[in-house]
Amino acid sequence: MESGEILMELLALAKKDPKIKEAFYATKKDPHPLAAFCRLSTELGYPLYEMDLLSAGEDYYAAMRRSTNGGGENSPMLEGEDDYYELFFSDLASTV
Repeated sequence: MESGEILMELLALAKKDPKIKEAFYATKKDPHPLAAFCRLSTELGYPLYEMDLLSAGEDYYAAMRRSTNGGGENSPMLEGEDDYYELFFSDLASTV
């Protein structure tokens, strides 16, 4: 399973379970938030590694920039930029 798919699964879990949601938000307070996020993901049965997450985020953002306004300097900034970690929390916050 690739990083994007794992994040979708984790997002679904967090939306269903307030304890898991809080655990993910707690990773933001850790001195090493990305490592804490990946550790929690792995504990939940979804192995996720920092470099995979960073690489997937950069690839996703590059594809999005190419699809908006030709990917030039005038391309709009996207929420979450190239950071799947922040994009995860943006998606999680958009749920009530």
